[in-house]
Amino acid sequence: MSASLLPKKIVTYGIASSRKATKPHRPVHRQFGTLLTSSPGSVRLRQRYASQTPTALRNIHVRAISYSSIPRFVARAFRVPIAGAALGAGGLGYANYKFEELRNKSTALLSSVQDVAADFIGSASNGIKSFSSRVSAVQLLDIETPQFLKDLFASVENDEKSREKSSQGESSNRRSPGENAAIAALIAATMSSPSDSIEADGNVDSRQNQLMHLTRKLIEIRSMLLSIDQSDALKLPSIVVIGSQSSGKSSLLEAIVGHEFLPKGNNMVTRRPIELTLVYTPAKADGKTPEEYGEFPALGLGKITNFAQIQQTLTDLNLAVPSSEAVSNDAIDLRIYSPNVPDLTLIDLPGYVQISSMDQPETLKEKIASLCERYIREPNIILAVCAADVDLANSPALRASRKVDPLGLRTIGVITKMDLVPPEQGATILAGNRYPLHLGYVGVVTKSAGNKFSSQSAGTVAKRSENDYFGNHRDYFGASSSLMVGTDTLRRRLMEVLESSMASSLHGITNAVQLELEEATYQFKVQYNDRRITAESYIAETVDTLKSRFKDFTTQFRKPQVREKLKMMLDEKVMDVLEQLYWLDKRMPELGALAADSKVKPQDVEAYWRHKLEAASSLLTKSGVGRDSTLLVADGLRGLIDSIVSGDPFTHHPRAAERIVQFSHVILRERIGVTSDQVENCIKPFKYEVDVDEREWEQGRERAVELFQTEVAMCESKLKEIRKKVGGGRRLRSLLGYVQGLEEQAKERRNRRLAREEDVQEESEPESYRYPPGQILDARHAMLYSDRLSILKLRLAALKSRRCKAGPESDVLCPEVFLNVVADKLAHTSTMFINIELLDHFFDQLPRGIDSRLIYDLDRKEVEEFARENPVVKHHLDLQERKDKLEEVMKQLNSLSTLRTDTQPAPRRQRGLFGGMF
Repeated sequence: MSASLLPKKIVTYGIASSRKATKPHRPVHRQFGTLLTSSPGSVRLRQRYASQTPTALRNIHVRAISYSSIPRFVARAFRVPIAGAALGAGGLGYANYKFEELRNKSTALLSSVQDVAADFIGSASNGIKSFSSRVSAVQLLDIETPQFLKDLFASVENDEKSREKSSQGESSNRRSPGENAAIAALIAATMSSPSDSIEADGNVDSRQNQLMHLTRKLIEIRSMLLSIDQSDALKLPSIVVIGSQSSGKSSLLEAIVGHEFLPKGNNMVTRRPIELTLVYTPAKADGKTPEEYGEFPALGLGKITNFAQIQQTLTDLNLAVPSSEAVSNDAIDLRIYSPNVPDLTLIDLPGYVQISSMDQPETLKEKIASLCERYIREPNIILAVCAADVDLANSPALRASRKVDPLGLRTIGVITKMDLVPPEQGATILAGNRYPLHLGYVGVVTKSAGNKFSSQSAGTVAKRSENDYFGNHRDYFGASSSLMVGTDTLRRRLMEVLESSMASSLHGITNAVQLELEEATYQFKVQYNDRRITAESYIAETVDTLKSRFKDFTTQFRKPQVREKLKMMLDEKVMDVLEQLYWLDKRMPELGALAADSKVKPQDVEAYWRHKLEAASSLLTKSGVGRDSTLLVADGLRGLIDSIVSGDPFTHHPRAAERIVQFSHVILRERIGVTSDQVENCIKPFKYEVDVDEREWEQGRERAVELFQTEVAMCESKLKEIRKKVGGGRRLRSLLGYVQGLEEQAKERRNRRLAREEDVQEESEPESYRYPPGQILDARHAMLYSDRLSILKLRLAALKSRRCKAGPESDVLCPEVFLNVVADKLAHTSTMFINIELLDHFFDQLPRGIDSRLIYDLDRKEVEEFARENPVVKHHLDLQERKDKLEEVMKQLNSLSTLRTDTQPAPRRQRGLFGGMF
C-alpha cells in the first residue's frame, strides 16, 4: 500500500517544484537529499519526467526542509501505512475478542475435566459417573481427537479401574468411546495454551511435593527476612486471617491444623496478633509418623506436644494485655510441626467488633481496624472469613479488604457455617457473582452439626461432618459445579496462592536483597574494614583490658607507696597526740626553756616530762594502728576498683561493673579482719619499748621539721584567707580584740558563778550588732590559727636547735622527733604484713574471680546481652549479622532456581489465537 502511494507523492512534489522555478529563489540554509531514489519505482518516475526538457530540470528547485519539519514530513509519509496497520490490528483484535468468548466457554469445561482427573485419585467412582453424564450432554464441535490423547485417557481409566478393584472390590463401568472422545475434544480445543495441559498422576504428586518443598523454602526465607528487617521492602507475603468475632476464624484455623489450640472464651480473648507458621514434617525413614508439637521461639519453652498447653499459653499471653488497652501490636510467634499440615504462614488477628463493652475502651473498634489494616497491606494475602448466614454486604472482612484491595486480586473469601444455609444459597454465595474475588471463594464446615464421637478428636469429627454435608449435596457442590469446597481444598488453595504470591514477589525481593547486601557490604568495609568480631571475642577483650588496667594500677600499692600512705596517716596521729598532751599544756613554755638551756642535761629533766613522753608513745601505738592502716589500704583498693570499672568500656556494662565491685568487696571483707589482727600483733613490742639509733633520730628530726613547716604554711594560708574574707588586717585585728573582750567577759561570769557571788539565773547582756555573727566566727578561727602558729614556730625553732640535734638522749626535750621515729617504725612494720596478708591475696584472687564470673559463669544468651550493651559493639554485630543474613538469603534465593526453573508465577493462558503476537 505504501509502495503504491509513494510515486504519486513524489510526482506531486516534483511538479510543484517545477512550477515555482520562475520565482526568485529563497536562501537555502540546509540541503538534503530527496526520497526520489528510495525505490526502483521512484527512479522510473524520475526518468519519465526528465524526458521533457533539460532546461526544466535545471530550473527545478529542491525545497529546503529544516530539522523541525522532519517529524511532520515523516508523519505525512507514513500516515497511510499506519492507518492500514491500525485497521489490520483492529480487525485482528476483534477476531481475538470473538475467539476469547469461545475460549471462555471452553475454559469452564476444561476446569471440569481437570477436577475429574483429580477425582480419579482420591474419590469414588460415583463422581466419575456423575461427571460423565454431564459431559456427554454437552454439544461440542466435531473435532478429531488426537491419538495420543485417547491413549492418555485410556491409561488413566485403566489406573482408576485397578485402584477401585483393590480398594473397594467393585467393578466400575467403563465410559463409552464417545465419552472419551468428548473429553479429549475439550482438551484438544484448548491445546493453544501449553500451561493448562493435564498432567499424569505421577507428575501431579511430583509437582505437589515440589510445591511443598518450594513453599517451605520460601517460608524459611520469609522468617530470615523478618529477622533482618521489619520494613515492607524486605517482606514476603503471608496469609492474614480477618473476620468478625463470630465468623468462625478460630474454628477455621483449628480445622486446618487439626487440633484445638486457639484461646476461647466469652469475652475478647484474642488481643494480640498470632503469627502461626505451619511446618510439614514428612514421615521418617523407618516409616514412623513424626510427632506433632508446637514451639514458642520467643519464650524458649521447647517442644510442646500437648495442644491444650499451647492453648493455655496463648490464653495467658493474650490475657496479659490489660482490658483497658484491649489489643496490642506485639505479635505472638507460634510454630506447629506436624505431618498433617501444609507449609503455610498465617497471621490470626483480633476479630472485628461492632460495639465495645463496658470494660473495654471506646476506641476498641478503631484500634482493631487500624491493627488489621496494618497487616492486610501489600504484599500479604487476605483471607476474609465470612459466615454463610450473614449477608456478605455486612461482612467487615470484605469491607476492610476492599479498602486495600479494591479489585480483589489478593483476597480469598472463606465462607464458614455452610450447613446453616440451604445448599442452593451456599452455591450462589460461592459463585461470587455479587462480590467477585479474583482468587474466589471456598466453602467450609468447621463444626459438626450432629452428635460428637467421644473416641475421635474434634478435628476428625468436623472433617467427617464436612464430608457428609458436601457429599449429600453433590448436585450443588460436586466436581461439575467448579465450586471450591472443603478444608482440604482450602489447604491446597492456600498453598498454591501463597507459593504463587511469594514466587511473584521473588524478583522484587531478590533485587531489594541484592541492594541491601551491597549497601551492608560497603558499610561493613568502610566502617570496620571487614573486621569480624563475636560476642565471645569482645568479652575476652574486655576482660583483658580490665586485667591490664588493674595491673597498671597495682603499681600504686607497692611497698614504698603503701608505707608513704601509712606514714601520712600516722603523722596526723602524731600531731593530734602533741596537741593533746603538749600544746594545750600550760607548762609548755618550760619545756622550751629547758631545751634552750644548754646546762640542763636530759637525765636531770623533771619526771613529769618523762611521763609525758611515755604517755604520748603509748597513746600513739595503742590508738588502733593495725585496724586503721588496714582500712586505709582497703579503702584505697576499693577506690582502685571503682576507678577501673568507672571507665570505658564498663560505663556501658553497669551490671558487670557492679558484680566486679561486689566480688572485690567480698575479698576485702574476708581479709580485713585477719590482716588487722596480724598488724596489731606485730606492732605490739613498740607499745612498751622503742630503740632509736642516731641515724633514725636524724631522719626523724628532718621529717619532723618538714612536717612542722608544712603545718606552719597551712596555718598562714588559712589566716590569709580569713584576713581577705573579713576585709583586711585592720578589720581582723578589730574583730580579734572584740572576740577577746567577749571571752574575758565570759570568763569573769564563769568565775563569779563558781564563786557564787551572783545568782545563777543572771540576765544575759543584750547581743551586740557591731559585727556580723559570721565574721565573729571567722575571728574565733583566726585566734585558734594564731595560737597554733605561734606554738608551731616555737617548736620548729626547738627542732632546729642543738639540743634536738644531739641525738636520741634528747628524746624528753624533743618529743616531736621521738614520736616521728615511732610512727616511721609502725608504718614500716604495718606495710610488711599488709602486703603479705591483704595485697598479695587480693591481687591473686580478683583476676581469677573475674574470669570465673565474667566468662565461665555466663551462658550464651548472657554473653550476647553483655556484648550488645555497648552501642558501638552492638552496631558492629548488627551490621555484621545483617550482612551474613543477607548473604544467606541470597544463597537461598539462588538455590530456588534448582527447585523451580521460573520463580515467577505460571503465565496466564494466551488469550485468543493471536494472543502471543502483541
